[in-house]
Amino acid sequence: MEYVPEEAVKNNVFGTLNVALAASRYKADRFVLLSTDKAVNPTNIMGATKRITELIIQMMSTRSDTKFMAVRFGNVLGSNGSVIPLFKKQIAAGGPVRITHKDITRFFMTIPEACRLVLQAGGFGMSGKIFVLDMGEQVRIDDLARNLIRLSGFVPDKDIKIIYTGLRPGEKLYEELIMAEEREDMKSVYHNKIFVTKPIDMDYDLFENRLDELYKACTENPEKVVGLIKEIVPNYKSGE
Repeated sequence: MEYVPEEAVKNNVFGTLNVALAASRYKADRFVLLSTDKAVNPTNIMGATKRITELIIQMMSTRSDTKFMAVRFGNVLGSNGSVIPLFKKQIAAGGPVRITHKDITRFFMTIPEACRLVLQAGGFGMSGKIFVLDMGEQVRIDDLARNLIRLSGFVPDKDIKIIYTGLRPGEKLYEELIMAEEREDMKSVYHNKIFVTKPIDMDYDLFENRLDELYKACTENPEKVVGLIKEIVPNYKSGE
Protein backbone atom coordinates (compact mmCIF):
# COMPACT_ATOMS: atom_id res chain seq x y z
CA MET A 1 0.00 0.00 0.00
CA GLU A 2 2.84 2.37 0.81
CA TYR A 3 4.34 1.94 -2.66
CA VAL A 4 1.09 1.90 -4.69
CA PRO A 5 -1.22 4.24 -2.75
CA GLU A 6 -3.83 4.51 -5.50
CA GLU A 7 -4.56 0.78 -5.19
CA ALA A 8 -4.89 1.09 -1.41
CA VAL A 9 -7.40 3.91 -1.94
CA LYS A 10 -9.42 1.88 -4.46
CA ASN A 11 -9.65 -1.06 -2.07
CA ASN A 12 -9.94 0.55 1.37
CA VAL A 13 -11.74 3.82 0.63
CA PHE A 14 -13.96 3.07 -2.34
CA GLY A 15 -14.45 -0.59 -1.48
CA THR A 16 -15.85 0.56 1.86
CA LEU A 17 -17.92 3.32 0.27
CA ASN A 18 -19.47 0.91 -2.26
CA VAL A 19 -20.46 -1.59 0.43
CA ALA A 20 -21.79 1.18 2.70
CA LEU A 21 -23.94 2.60 -0.11
CA ALA A 22 -25.25 -0.88 -0.94
CA ALA A 23 -26.07 -1.51 2.74
CA SER A 24 -28.05 1.72 2.86
CA ARG A 25 -29.78 1.13 -0.49
CA TYR A 26 -30.97 -2.34 0.51
CA LYS A 27 -31.85 -1.25 4.06
CA ALA A 28 -29.40 -3.38 6.00
CA ASP A 29 -30.05 -2.91 9.70
CA ARG A 30 -26.43 -2.45 10.81
CA PHE A 31 -23.00 -1.98 9.27
CA VAL A 32 -19.79 -2.48 11.26
CA LEU A 33 -16.52 -1.25 9.75
CA LEU A 34 -13.28 -2.91 10.85
CA SER A 35 -10.72 -0.15 11.32
CA THR A 36 -7.29 -0.08 12.97
CA ASP A 37 -5.26 1.79 15.56
CA LYS A 38 -3.08 2.83 12.60
CA ALA A 39 -5.91 5.22 11.61
CA VAL A 40 -5.07 7.42 14.62
CA ASN A 41 -2.57 10.13 13.62
CA PRO A 42 -1.53 7.94 10.67
CA THR A 43 2.00 7.83 9.29
CA ASN A 44 1.29 5.41 6.45
CA ILE A 45 -1.14 4.92 3.57
CA MET A 46 -2.86 1.99 5.23
CA GLY A 47 -3.69 4.01 8.33
CA ALA A 48 -4.68 7.15 6.40
CA THR A 49 -7.05 5.27 4.08
CA LYS A 50 -8.64 3.50 7.06
CA ARG A 51 -9.14 6.89 8.72
CA ILE A 52 -11.01 7.99 5.59
CA THR A 53 -13.25 4.92 5.91
CA GLU A 54 -14.08 5.97 9.49
CA LEU A 55 -15.15 9.37 8.14
CA ILE A 56 -17.27 7.61 5.48
CA ILE A 57 -19.07 5.72 8.25
CA GLN A 58 -19.65 8.96 10.15
CA MET A 59 -21.07 10.62 7.02
CA MET A 60 -23.30 7.64 6.15
CA SER A 61 -24.74 7.62 9.67
CA THR A 62 -26.26 11.05 8.97
CA ARG A 63 -27.81 10.03 5.65
CA SER A 64 -29.24 6.57 6.14
CA ASP A 65 -31.62 4.51 8.26
CA THR A 66 -28.89 1.85 8.42
CA LYS A 67 -26.89 2.10 11.65
CA PHE A 68 -23.22 2.61 10.77
CA MET A 69 -20.44 2.10 13.31
CA ALA A 70 -16.74 1.24 13.37
CA VAL A 71 -14.35 -0.71 15.60
CA ARG A 72 -10.63 0.02 15.95
CA PHE A 73 -8.42 -3.03 16.26
CA GLY A 74 -4.91 -3.47 17.51
CA ASN A 75 -2.87 -6.43 16.30
CA VAL A 76 -4.96 -9.62 16.49
CA LEU A 77 -2.92 -12.52 17.89
CA GLY A 78 -2.94 -15.58 15.64
CA SER A 79 -4.72 -13.86 12.77
CA ASN A 80 -3.50 -13.96 9.18
CA GLY A 81 -0.29 -11.91 9.09
CA SER A 82 0.16 -11.95 12.89
CA VAL A 83 3.75 -11.60 14.08
CA ILE A 84 3.70 -14.61 16.43
CA PRO A 85 3.33 -17.33 13.73
CA LEU A 86 6.07 -15.54 11.79
CA PHE A 87 8.41 -15.55 14.80
CA LYS A 88 7.63 -19.24 15.46
CA LYS A 89 8.53 -20.06 11.86
CA GLN A 90 11.80 -18.14 12.14
CA ILE A 91 12.63 -19.89 15.44
CA ALA A 92 11.82 -23.34 13.97
CA ALA A 93 14.23 -22.57 11.13
CA GLY A 94 17.01 -21.83 13.62
CA GLY A 95 16.73 -18.06 13.32
CA PRO A 96 17.40 -15.31 12.96
CA VAL A 97 14.30 -13.62 14.35
CA ARG A 98 13.84 -10.32 12.53
CA ILE A 99 12.47 -7.24 14.33
CA THR A 100 12.29 -3.79 12.75
CA HIS A 101 13.33 -1.84 15.88
CA LYS A 102 14.41 -2.72 19.43
CA ASP A 103 11.93 -0.27 20.99
CA ILE A 104 8.89 -0.87 18.76
CA THR A 105 5.64 -1.57 20.65
CA ARG A 106 2.14 -2.64 19.62
CA PHE A 107 -1.34 -3.18 21.09
CA PHE A 108 -2.53 -6.79 20.99
CA MET A 109 -5.92 -8.46 21.24
CA THR A 110 -7.04 -12.06 20.84
CA ILE A 111 -9.31 -13.39 18.09
CA PRO A 112 -12.21 -13.90 20.59
CA GLU A 113 -11.77 -10.30 21.81
CA ALA A 114 -11.85 -9.04 18.21
CA CYS A 115 -15.00 -11.04 17.44
CA ARG A 116 -16.76 -9.86 20.60
CA LEU A 117 -15.87 -6.24 19.87
CA VAL A 118 -17.53 -6.49 16.43
CA LEU A 119 -20.64 -8.18 17.84
CA GLN A 120 -20.94 -5.78 20.76
CA ALA A 121 -20.51 -2.71 18.54
CA GLY A 122 -23.28 -4.00 16.29
CA GLY A 123 -25.40 -4.84 19.33
CA PHE A 124 -25.08 -1.37 20.84
CA GLY A 125 -26.14 0.07 17.46
CA MET A 126 -24.85 3.59 18.19
CA SER A 127 -24.75 4.97 14.67
CA GLY A 128 -21.78 7.13 13.66
CA LYS A 129 -19.63 6.00 16.59
CA ILE A 130 -16.21 4.35 16.77
CA PHE A 131 -15.72 1.61 19.36
CA VAL A 132 -12.29 0.98 20.91
CA LEU A 133 -11.29 -1.92 23.16
CA ASP A 134 -9.06 -1.20 26.16
CA MET A 135 -6.17 -3.50 25.26
CA GLY A 136 -4.00 -2.57 28.22
CA GLU A 137 -0.38 -1.55 27.83
CA GLN A 138 1.46 -1.83 24.55
CA VAL A 139 3.80 -4.81 24.23
CA ARG A 140 7.47 -4.49 23.24
CA ILE A 141 7.95 -6.69 20.20
CA ASP A 142 11.52 -7.39 21.31
CA ASP A 143 10.24 -8.79 24.64
CA LEU A 144 7.63 -10.85 22.78
CA ALA A 145 10.26 -12.38 20.49
CA ARG A 146 12.63 -13.16 23.36
CA ASN A 147 9.86 -14.83 25.36
CA LEU A 148 8.86 -16.95 22.37
CA ILE A 149 12.49 -18.03 21.91
CA ARG A 150 12.70 -19.06 25.58
CA LEU A 151 9.34 -20.88 25.44
CA SER A 152 10.70 -22.80 22.44
CA GLY A 153 13.60 -24.05 24.60
CA PHE A 154 16.32 -21.76 23.28
CA VAL A 155 18.42 -18.88 24.61
CA PRO A 156 17.98 -15.50 22.84
CA ASP A 157 21.14 -14.11 21.20
CA LYS A 158 22.92 -17.40 21.83
CA ASP A 159 20.90 -20.23 20.25
CA ILE A 160 18.65 -17.92 18.21
CA LYS A 161 19.97 -14.59 16.94
CA ILE A 162 17.78 -11.47 16.85
CA ILE A 163 18.35 -9.00 14.01
CA TYR A 164 17.01 -5.43 13.94
CA THR A 165 16.21 -4.51 10.34
CA GLY A 166 15.05 -0.88 10.74
CA LEU A 167 11.57 0.66 10.57
CA ARG A 168 9.77 0.13 7.27
CA PRO A 169 8.40 3.08 5.28
CA GLY A 170 5.49 4.63 7.20
CA GLU A 171 5.98 2.43 10.28
CA LYS A 172 5.56 3.93 13.77
CA LEU A 173 7.49 3.02 16.89
CA TYR A 174 4.20 2.96 18.81
CA GLU A 175 0.46 3.12 18.05
CA GLU A 176 -2.37 5.19 19.52
CA LEU A 177 -6.02 4.26 20.05
CA ILE A 178 -7.77 7.63 20.29
CA MET A 179 -7.16 11.06 18.76
CA ALA A 180 -7.06 14.13 21.00
CA GLU A 181 -10.18 15.61 19.40
CA GLU A 182 -12.14 12.42 20.12
CA ARG A 183 -11.50 12.34 23.86
CA GLU A 184 -14.14 14.93 24.70
CA ASP A 185 -17.35 13.16 25.77
CA MET A 186 -15.71 9.75 25.24
CA LYS A 187 -17.80 7.14 27.07
CA SER A 188 -17.21 3.70 28.51
CA VAL A 189 -20.04 1.39 27.47
CA TYR A 190 -19.08 -2.11 28.61
CA HIS A 191 -17.43 -2.88 31.98
CA ASN A 192 -14.83 -0.14 31.38
CA LYS A 193 -13.35 -2.24 28.57
CA ILE A 194 -15.00 -0.71 25.47
CA PHE A 195 -14.98 3.01 24.77
CA VAL A 196 -17.01 5.06 22.31
CA THR A 197 -15.34 8.10 20.77
CA LYS A 198 -16.94 11.43 19.94
CA PRO A 199 -17.50 12.02 16.17
CA ILE A 200 -15.49 14.97 14.86
CA ASP A 201 -17.09 18.05 13.32
CA MET A 202 -16.89 17.88 9.53
CA ASP A 203 -18.35 19.39 6.36
CA TYR A 204 -19.93 16.40 4.63
CA ASP A 205 -20.43 18.16 1.28
CA LEU A 206 -16.75 19.14 1.20
CA PHE A 207 -15.80 15.60 2.20
CA GLU A 208 -17.84 14.16 -0.69
CA ASN A 209 -16.22 16.56 -3.15
CA ARG A 210 -12.77 15.50 -1.98
CA LEU A 211 -13.75 11.85 -2.35
CA ASP A 212 -14.73 12.59 -5.96
CA GLU A 213 -11.33 14.21 -6.55
CA LEU A 214 -9.58 11.26 -4.94
CA TYR A 215 -11.48 8.78 -7.11
CA LYS A 216 -10.46 10.61 -10.30
CA ALA A 217 -6.84 10.87 -9.17
CA CYS A 218 -6.64 7.10 -8.65
CA THR A 219 -7.13 6.48 -12.36
CA GLU A 220 -6.06 9.74 -14.01
CA ASN A 221 -3.35 11.30 -11.80
CA PRO A 222 -1.94 8.77 -9.30
CA GLU A 223 0.83 11.20 -8.35
CA LYS A 224 -1.83 13.43 -6.72
CA VAL A 225 -3.26 10.70 -4.49
CA VAL A 226 -1.04 11.25 -1.43
CA GLY A 227 -1.59 15.02 -1.48
CA LEU A 228 -5.37 14.55 -1.63
CA ILE A 229 -5.26 12.06 1.24
CA LYS A 230 -3.44 14.71 3.30
CA GLU A 231 -6.22 17.20 2.57
CA ILE A 232 -8.86 14.74 3.79
CA VAL A 233 -6.80 13.53 6.79
CA PRO A 234 -4.86 16.62 7.99
CA ASN A 235 -3.08 14.72 10.77
CA TYR A 236 -1.62 12.22 8.30
CA LYS A 237 2.16 12.64 8.31
CA SER A 238 3.80 10.67 5.53
CA GLY A 239 7.49 9.89 5.36
CA GLU A 240 7.92 12.03 2.25
